[in-house]
Amino acid sequence: MPKGYIIGHITVNDPDAYKEYVERDTPILQGLGGKFIVRGGRAQIMEGTELNRHVVIEFPTFDAALAAYNDPDYQEVADIRRRSADSVILVVEGTA
Repeated sequence: MPKGYIIGHITVNDPDAYKEYVERDTPILQGLGGKFIVRGGRAQIMEGTELNRHVVIEFPTFDAALAAYNDPDYQEVADIRRRSADSVILVVEGTA
């Protein structure tokens, strides 16, 4: 069965608030089976428009990734990200 991923492309506008988001979202998503594969780090835009920060979180399945994103505890914390950053968030299925 293919794994599932939450992928985020983010530009932080309020670093202090975003730090709180990271501190609070990490244990929630890990507790829901997520493994952070990419979190910040160097990136170089090759095509298109760049947001500054990139995150990839792996889950056992697409449904698990979707459930984690929709989890009420995560959604409460995600409001901090929405207020402190511009972001594009995707839930995608990996290859089998």
